[in-house]
Amino acid sequence: MWIRKGKLEKLMKNIDHLNYVLTKNNLIDLAEILGNRKELLIRNLIAGIAKGIGIGIGFTILTAILVILLQKIVKLNIPIIGEYITDIVEIVERNRR
Repeated sequence: MWIRKGKLEKLMKNIDHLNYVLTKNNLIDLAEILGNRKELLIRNLIAGIAKGIGIGIGFTILTAILVILLQKIVKLNIPIIGEYITDIVEIVERNRR
């Protein structure tokens, strides 16, 4: 079978592009990691621990900001809202101790 020169050049360009994409996205390294179950398990374990710590820290910061804002709203002495917020702040402070 003979391949025309134009088709051969197009095929070579496609192969070069595919090689570039695979190298750029590190898909070869990913394939090696997927083949090694121990390394995959360790990476996923570390990633899970990092995500858990990040979620914990983020939730703590957001809750602290919310409690501070609620305390400031209570100090404004808005009659209806203030009572509910006072109850919420007291519950949070009781559980914090």
